[in-house]
Amino acid sequence: MCRWLVYSGTPQLLETILYKPAHSLIDQSLHSRLGVETTNGDGFGVGWYAQDPDLSTPAVVRETGPAWNNRNLREIAGHVTSPLFFAHIRASTGTAVQQTNSHPFRHGRWMWMHNGAIAGFPLLRRELCLAVDPSLFADIEGSTDSEVMFFLALTFGLEDDPPGAVARMAGLVERTGHAHGIAAPLQMTVATTDGTSVWAFRYASEGDARSLYYSSRVDSLRALHPDMSFLQNLSEETRLVVSEPLGDLPGAWNEVPEHSYGVVRAGADELRAFAPV
Repeated sequence: MCRWLVYSGTPQLLETILYKPAHSLIDQSLHSRLGVETTNGDGFGVGWYAQDPDLSTPAVVRETGPAWNNRNLREIAGHVTSPLFFAHIRASTGTAVQQTNSHPFRHGRWMWMHNGAIAGFPLLRRELCLAVDPSLFADIEGSTDSEVMFFLALTFGLEDDPPGAVARMAGLVERTGHAHGIAAPLQMTVATTDGTSVWAFRYASEGDARSLYYSSRVDSLRALHPDMSFLQNLSEETRLVVSEPLGDLPGAWNEVPEHSYGVVRAGADELRAFAPV
């Protein structure tokens, strides 16, 4: 499968989050603790939003090789600062290792990334693709189930109602899978953003969904760890959502419940139940 992270909050150099934690995403690309595969070397991608309000669409860099030895990623991470970025390391579930299949995916101001799979995707692919709005279909570049999920969510109203659109996408995948005799069609943790808010989903048709965690409130962490100087420079709005924790700091990480989604935005964050429609 894959590993991913979302950072939202006080602008940071990408390398601060990507490389410096003890169990960073780069470390996870070789030594994942909670993923289906220990190694995630089938490509990577990073997407970020500039602080210039005139640049509303995110920059996206995607590659086919592993993240752990990519000099370009290291160079970019040491020079780019952003208040919101996505990062993803890929372990292919069967589709080709190619640049257009690396996450995150982008459409307009939106980004999307996924860990999991649609079971039996080669059998379901044609039917699911036919459900994508014709005006969007030409923008599908790769061959992954993850990108088709993104464009189905866009078709079902992602820009106006992200939770509802993802629920409708998941419902279509499950109905299509069941019609083809697939008992458990969908396994997913998904993150999507419009550059202002972030929505993160954890769901599986059957069994345990892939791991997903969110960081504790910064004020709570300051109270627990007053000696951690780096916490003093973070805003109260700063959050991380990750496939697995970036370290072992007590009280820092909380598991996202099964069949739920969270919203990270200025003001009060939310955690709600999720079910396909």
